[in-house]
Amino acid sequence: MPEGRRALAAALMPLALVLAACGGGDEQLTGAVLDQPYVVPTTPLTATDGSSYSLARNTDKRLTLVFFGYTHCPDICSVVMANLASAMTRLDDADREQVDVVFVTTDPARDDVHVLRSYLDRFDPAFIGLTAPINTVVAVGRKLAIAVAHGAKLPTGGYDITHGTSVVGIDAGDKVPIVWNQDTSPAQFASDIHQLLDS
Repeated sequence: MPEGRRALAAALMPLALVLAACGGGDEQLTGAVLDQPYVVPTTPLTATDGSSYSLARNTDKRLTLVFFGYTHCPDICSVVMANLASAMTRLDDADREQVDVVFVTTDPARDDVHVLRSYLDRFDPAFIGLTAPINTVVAVGRKLAIAVAHGAKLPTGGYDITHGTSVVGIDAGDKVPIVWNQDTSPAQFASDIHQLLDS
């Protein structure tokens, strides 16, 4: 096989596995399989331990689930993170070892690494928290079809953050071939994850 075709085949393999899982199993995936997977940016962010972390270069597991949110979020963020935490408890050890969950703050002004770590530890100490200057977060989110913007000022003097609420799945090829919405249940996440890893 020519070198160019071999490289193309390797790049398309993770997506092919997802599509096989979508059409060949007993159950359909809850997440939306993308016809044109998003390419994950290599932009470095900062993890809660202070190290540099790129969603492309440091997502070494077969599947990484990423959610953009913030710790002061009054509703959706906590629900989604709780659902992801519950989903992880439904996986067997073999599946869980192949999955990471990453939370990218959309409010770096208030969510420093200590605030992020404390927040995520309430859901699962294994969850990875990332921060960066807001312009960087906005740019990374845009590449993954996650909009991030300041929302309305609150009567308390604080402010709300408007952000996309999808959970994106990054595969081993640094692409996003599947996206889940905010209403995905723990059981649906766990079923999809198992199917994707089992394909």
